[in-house]
Amino acid sequence: MLNYLFDYFSAPDYLNTIFTRLVLSFFTALIITLSFGDRMIAFLHRKEGEGQPIREDGPKSHLLTKKGTPTMGGLLIVEAVTIAVLICANLQNVFIWLSLAVLLIYGFTGFLDDYVKVTKHTANAMTAKMKLFLQFLTAAAVVSIITYSTPENIRYTLSIPYFEHLAFNIGLFYLPFAMVVIAGASNAVNLTDGLDGLASGLLIMAFGVMCAIAYVCGGELASSFYIIEIPGSAEIAVVCAAVMGSCLGFLWFNASPAKVFMGDTGSLALGALLGTIAVMLKSELTLAIAGGIFVVESISVMIQVFWYKRTGKRFFRMAPIHHHFEQLGWPETRVVNRFWIIGIILSVLGLLTLLSK
Repeated sequence: MLNYLFDYFSAPDYLNTIFTRLVLSFFTALIITLSFGDRMIAFLHRKEGEGQPIREDGPKSHLLTKKGTPTMGGLLIVEAVTIAVLICANLQNVFIWLSLAVLLIYGFTGFLDDYVKVTKHTANAMTAKMKLFLQFLTAAAVVSIITYSTPENIRYTLSIPYFEHLAFNIGLFYLPFAMVVIAGASNAVNLTDGLDGLASGLLIMAFGVMCAIAYVCGGELASSFYIIEIPGSAEIAVVCAAVMGSCLGFLWFNASPAKVFMGDTGSLALGALLGTIAVMLKSELTLAIAGGIFVVESISVMIQVFWYKRTGKRFFRMAPIHHHFEQLGWPETRVVNRFWIIGIILSVLGLLTLLSK
């Protein structure tokens, strides 16, 4: 957009830098989300009626406090991110189109699940097997394109954070690994999205780390840090900034007491996008650090299922683990605030992977 404008108006060169465009992307998504949030909530109230059905096996307090709250608020996030990226990003960059494709495909998958929930009044719509099939099918296509678009010498490389030149070429094993990262991140964010504002706040932090990594490893600064240089990846920072802006705007409506839920529409899409960006930047292990809360939430569910099948008893009082703390008597806001604090610490640890030489 700026290139077209500069054909008719003279302007300083710095207005068309990646840094300027990521700032514009952030505020464009933020303004769109804040401007249309109330209208979207009113629209969802009319269409959804009673709102998202609350799981009967979930915390009993949620049956009273969250019943009737509309879901599918992720539509607002996906819309804001898409518009901001189309306006501010370089659309000749393949990473941009891959990011939008992942956002829209996973968002549509989540939308179908949310739609069935609110129309059929059931807390469980699409089966887990069906979700995983769609997630891995999309991840397979995306990983193949990313791999083809990455320089051959780093195509199958798994880099180790904090260590210079410590990376392993794992060959074709990288393909299924990257698919698990994308699908796993999608489901991890989905599991985390169970308390007001929890997932939104943590996503802002995780995408902030990915934004910094993209800005560094795709530009001239890459040679000064312990990081793999990925040609063209700096443009991904514009996408990350758009997500941060939209999630910050959404948090205005999603903070306790939430007026709208993100739903699978938002959580599946943003989680998959987060995993995809980590794969693009060869920062899969860094994502595991910065997004440590998402990892712990997923592991808590795995432990709960395994332990229950083995012993017939629960390991946690309730899973995912944020519900465990609720069952211990913690107020919802305390759980969210504590998890945010841990998320900030983990994000700093993630940024420390950008150690300068």
